[in-house]
Order: sequence, then structure tokens, then C-alpha cells
Amino acid sequence: MLPTTELALLRRLAHEQAVGRAPSLVAAVVRPEGIVWSGGRGQVDGAVPSDDTQYRIGSITKTFVATMVMKLRDEGKLDLSDPLDKHLPGTVVGDRTIAQLLSHTSGLTSESPGVWWERSPGADWTALKDSLVPSTVVLRAGSRFHYSNPGFGVLGELVARLRGASWLDVVGAELLVPLGMSRTTPMPSAPHALGWAVHPHADVLLPEPAPDAGAMAPAGQLWSTQNDMSRWLRFIGGDTGDVLRADTMAEMRAPAVVDDGDNWTMGFGLGLQLFRDSGMRLAGHTGSMPGFVATVMTTPGGTGAIVMANSTAGVGIVGLGLDLIKTADSLEPVLPTEWKPLTSVNQDLLDLTGTWHWGPTPYTLRLQSSDWLELVPTNGVGRASRFRPSGTDTWTGVDAYYAGETLRVCRDAAGAVTHLDLATFIFTRLPYAPAGPVPGGVDPHGWRGVS
Repeated sequence: MLPTTELALLRRLAHEQAVGRAPSLVAAVVRPEGIVWSGGRGQVDGAVPSDDTQYRIGSITKTFVATMVMKLRDEGKLDLSDPLDKHLPGTVVGDRTIAQLLSHTSGLTSESPGVWWERSPGADWTALKDSLVPSTVVLRAGSRFHYSNPGFGVLGELVARLRGASWLDVVGAELLVPLGMSRTTPMPSAPHALGWAVHPHADVLLPEPAPDAGAMAPAGQLWSTQNDMSRWLRFIGGDTGDVLRADTMAEMRAPAVVDDGDNWTMGFGLGLQLFRDSGMRLAGHTGSMPGFVATVMTTPGGTGAIVMANSTAGVGIVGLGLDLIKTADSLEPVLPTEWKPLTSVNQDLLDLTGTWHWGPTPYTLRLQSSDWLELVPTNGVGRASRFRPSGTDTWTGVDAYYAGETLRVCRDAAGAVTHLDLATFIFTRLPYAPAGPVPGGVDPHGWRGVS
């Protein structure tokens, strides 16, 4: 980035490290092409930390587990509305749905019973399951947002059962390896930062433990670097490659629950934390384990930020991340993606495009790519959705009002297109076309003036 932009970003990072008294702090600005700026302050092993220095990322681990659950959904191995008992019987939350566990609306307790799990060697799945007794279900299912670390221990075991391997092995083979994230590991690998607590009233440090969390590891075990987190942030933003459908990631980013009521500055999707600030909606996650705090956040396909520090508390990771994004976008805004024509086109789909009418209201059907469609009100006011192909003459809505609904192209006996059927609504080329199958019929006298 320009030297003036880099100085502004570095100054914000340096201010946070000094005021928050972080032993070390790294941050980066990420765009679709990768890291466009990064900086570090403080020391790790006597040197300024780099983009390859590992930090523990804590609850950002949950985003990997959630992605694996969504992969299993896309493969037909589960449905998000399935009760947990269908795939992982015998838990106290067996009647709660997989979607409720992903969005922290299952009502399960926030922490695992027993000793402070983040600071203690973890037990196995049987011990975790047995510790979750009826009294650890503290809220009615779906009643409100209630962050649950054990809920992701449960989801990690769900992934393991359906894949026949540990959740760590599955995440490694199906996410980390294909994405080239070789420096994301369950335990630290040099060069890595040590976790510290900073005394609240003196500039002295206390080492923090970093045990294996066992069955609770899916809630916060992983360590990573800025280089690896850059790839993961772009993945969350929609650059999913062949690992996950981009529209599945968009589904994960969609708000499922709001954390702070009327303010709606924090919320949750399916395994992703959501942030709203200054007109931006961002997705990602924060992380906190003894000795470490971290965050990743991004606007879809736009600018994101990474922040990682080796301090138990004191660093404003969310505020720093938001400020880095706003500074970068203010001083060097992202250019619109260059328009390019399609390399090929399906003539039958091209013939479908143009004006269609829902009753008297004109809509425009556009060909978005080689086979995706977009239906929008011609005057810009009303319901609009995008549709992906799902079969012969059928498309499935992927967003907005018609998400999940079927758009069907209907033909006559000769194969000519007569109308569109969208969730029973009929769209015809002419407003209330007399030949169209409009429920209730069309007045045979047609359109008229008033005498």
C-alpha cells in the first residue's frame, strides 16, 4: 500500500500494543489478492513477530468445525434441521438441532462442567458427554443467543462420527491441506509466541498454560499464523475454491441470531461471528485462550483484518480490526471487479432473460453466469433473489426472500416456454397474460379504461 497508508495502519497497531501492553501484537489487512499490509510490534524470541509467527487462535477454531459440518450437509450426510440424536445419540441436547448448535441457540451451558477447561488438560468424549447433565441445558432451544463452548465439543464429535476419523484429522485433510495452510496446527510449532498474562498494576508477566483441551479442543485448540489466517479469511469472504460451495459460505455468513438486541452490532450465523459497523457487515470470529487473543473479520469479497496477540487481556482486538479495515478502505478503496464478458453462453437461457410480469409488476430476469439466474423488480423495489441450477428447468434460490424456493420454467406440449413458476407465483411475459395459468383466471375482457 502507499507509504502514507502503511504509516497510518502501523500507528494504529503501535497504539494498541502500547496502550494494551501486549508482549507482542501482529495485524494484517487482507483483500482478495492476499495480505496487502502487515505489521508487528513487541518481541517473540528477541525479534519482531512476522507473518509466519504462530499464535493460538482460540475460538476461531470453531469456524473450521462449522465448515466441516456444512460440508457434510452439502454431501447429504446430515440436514441442519436434524436433531443431534439422529447422528450422535445419547447426549443431553439430543433433541436440539444441528443448526441450533452452530448458531449458539441450543440453550446448552456456556462452559463445560468441572474445572476451568481452558487451563486444564482435557478429557475424552465420554467424559465430556457424561458431564453434560440435564442441568447444563440452561435455556429453551432457540429462545435466544447463548454462546456455548461445549456445543462445539459436541459438533467436533459429530464430525468425527460421520467421517470415521478425529475432527483434527478431518479438518487437516479436507480444509488445511487443500487450502495450503501448513502452519495451522493443534499444538505450537516454532516460530511461535508464548502466552502471557500481564499484571494489571505492573509491567510484569506471568506465563500461561497451553494444554491439549481433549474433547473440548474443537472450541479453541488451534494455533496459526497471519499467512494461514489470510487464506482462511479469504475463504470466509467467499474464495472457497473447490473446498466448499461459495453459496454455502454465504449461508454461514447470514444472520441467524443477534447478540445485542436493538443495537445489532454483534450477531451469529452458522458457526461465524458477525459484526456491523459504519454500514459494513463483516463475518469472522474472535478467539481467546489463556495468554492469547485473536480475531479475523472480513466483508464478503472485500477488505478484512487479522489481529493476534500473546496476552490474556487488554488488547482491543475487535476495535483494532475494524479500524484497520476502515483506514485501508478510506485511504485506498477497493476497486470494483473488472467486468468481463462470458466465455460461453447457453442460448436457451439467454432467450429466457428479459422482462417477466408478476401480475402487473415487471421483473427482469438476468443471466448471472453460464447457468445462474437473477430475478429482480425492474424498478428496484420488491423481492429479488439469485438462483442456482438444481435440475432440468429448475433453479433454487440462494438468498433473500426466495432462498430455498424453486424457480421452474414451464413449457407447453411443443416445448415452448409459457411461464415461470416461483413458489406458486406465476410470471408471464405480458402483465396478466390471458394465455398464462394465472390462479383465479384473467378477465376475458382484458385491460380497460374507466368510463
